[in-house]
Amino acid sequence: MKTRMESEEVLYAEDPIVSVTDEDLEVLKCRANVNSRNRIRLCAHPHVSDKLHEMIIILKRNAYFPPHKHIKRSESLHIIEGIADMVVFNDDGSIFQVLPLGGPGSGRSWYCRLNSSVYHTLLIRSEFLIFHETINGPFQKGNNQLAPWAPDGSDPKSNKRYLEQLDTLAARFMKNATS
Repeated sequence: MKTRMESEEVLYAEDPIVSVTDEDLEVLKCRANVNSRNRIRLCAHPHVSDKLHEMIIILKRNAYFPPHKHIKRSESLHIIEGIADMVVFNDDGSIFQVLPLGGPGSGRSWYCRLNSSVYHTLLIRSEFLIFHETINGPFQKGNNQLAPWAPDGSDPKSNKRYLEQLDTLAARFMKNATS
C-alpha cells in the first residue's frame, strides 16, 4: 500500500483503491510501537477536506485519547482487533455509560455509533486496539471539544494518572450497573 506521512501518527493511503491486509496492520502496529503517543492512524480518505473520513486507527494499551466530543458530527467505530471500554461522560465529567468493545467473537460490542455530541474516551484492555472509524468531515479543529475536566494529552504523567483514576471509576460504575 502506498502512503504519505502527514505526521508521526497520521498516514494517508494514496492508492486509488484502498485495501488493508494483515501485513499492513502489522506494519502499522510497529509504527504505533515507536510513536511517542502510542498510536497511528491510516486515513483511507485522500484529503482532510473530504466530507467522509474513514480511518484505521491502532492504539497501544497505554495510549491516551483525551475525553472529547464531536460538535454536530456523528462517529462510528468498528472494532477489528483487541478489546477496550468506551467511557461516555455527562458534561460534568461523571460517567454516563461504559460500553465494552471488542472484535467479533469477543462477546463485546464490535460496532458502535455516537449520534450525539457526548464526551467519550477509550480504555484499551489489550496490547493493541485496532478499529475502523468513520466520521463526517471536513476535519476542522473546532469540530472537536476536549473535556475541560480531563488532561488535554500534553503531559504524559497527568495522562497516566487520569487513566488510572478513570479505570477505577469505570470498574466501580460497571460493578454498580450489574448489581
